Amino acid sequence: MPHSNTVLNQVVRFFKRHEFETLARKHHVGQQFRSFSRWSQFTAMLVGQLTGRKSLRDLVDNLKVQGHKLYHLGTRDVPRSTLARVNEEQPHQLYKELFHKLLGRCQAIAPKNRFKLDAKLYLLDATVINLCLKVFPWASYQKAKGAIKLHVGLSADGYLPEFFDVTTGKEHEINWARLLKLPTGSFVVFDRGYTDYDWYQALMDSSIFFVARLKDNALVEYFKKRPGRRSQGVLTDQEISLNGIKGSLRLVHFVAEDGNEYRFVTNANHIPAALVAELYKERWQIELFFKWIKQNLKIKAFYGTSENAVLTQIWIALCVYLVLAWLKFMSKITITMQQMLRLLQLNLFERRDLESLFKPTKALPNPQLALL
Repeated sequence: MPHSNTVLNQVVRFFKRHEFETLARKHHVGQQFRSFSRWSQFTAMLVGQLTGRKSLRDLVDNLKVQGHKLYHLGTRDVPRSTLARVNEEQPHQLYKELFHKLLGRCQAIAPKNRFKLDAKLYLLDATVINLCLKVFPWASYQKAKGAIKLHVGLSADGYLPEFFDVTTGKEHEINWARLLKLPTGSFVVFDRGYTDYDWYQALMDSSIFFVARLKDNALVEYFKKRPGRRSQGVLTDQEISLNGIKGSLRLVHFVAEDGNEYRFVTNANHIPAALVAELYKERWQIELFFKWIKQNLKIKAFYGTSENAVLTQIWIALCVYLVLAWLKFMSKITITMQQMLRLLQLNLFERRDLESLFKPTKALPNPQLALL
């Protein structure tokens, strides 16, 4: 039987150590560590994400039990007080920058989106994570509630969170969206929460195509219907204008298979009306992304209470998501990322080949059947 390192050791190889140490030196405040390191912090928090440990004490106790299997990772003992202090004080920007470096590697091998578009497609949305205001006083949201908001621009190529940020719950989505630097010629899909005609105009001026739901109270001026045969489900396809926007837009009135009707507004005049509806339907993928990370990663309960500790944990969680995506892209396996994470949780400290872990074993022939 060939020798294999632990599954955790093989996962950690995805993170280039020299690259990490360069970032660690860049994002360090205060005195130098004596016996601890940012690498020890990272591997500990990585284990916390992969094993779903409920608390910092639970995580540290687990690391102590598995200590003899961690020495080869270059980590030191992880005292709970030290880990808590580093999470509170050392800048989370280290893991934010690490995330973007990993993102670039994943983008290079990500499968293309399912639409025949010679352009990037982004899906925008935000989700709120509720927090106790007394425990997290910096996360102001409502009078007696605290919350943070995750803003995501999901690329349809591999469903990677190409744009990501965390704000307090009060921050409106459109304020974040205005700051995005979307590539020229790309498509962006969003719901009615991003309705802002000045932003629509800025997208049009930058040659960026958008697809959105039209608000019921929108002041619309209707023009001629677009020529051509309408696809199934398309009730109306015509030119319109919205108050305050220079130039004409396009309204696609669509009825889904369940009978629900939708009115989409877009500046993409060069694609079929049915494709406009399909692009908006693709926005459901970002809802699935939010559901997945909330159910499978530790981003709703935190090991620390400061803003820096919370952001540290969230960015490391996203790094775990990218690791799973990279493994899935590279091995071209058919199992879901949730199944991959479950297999990692069960085998994290076992000595098994990582690639074969995700591939079903072939059933051996039963010798007794040959006698029948």
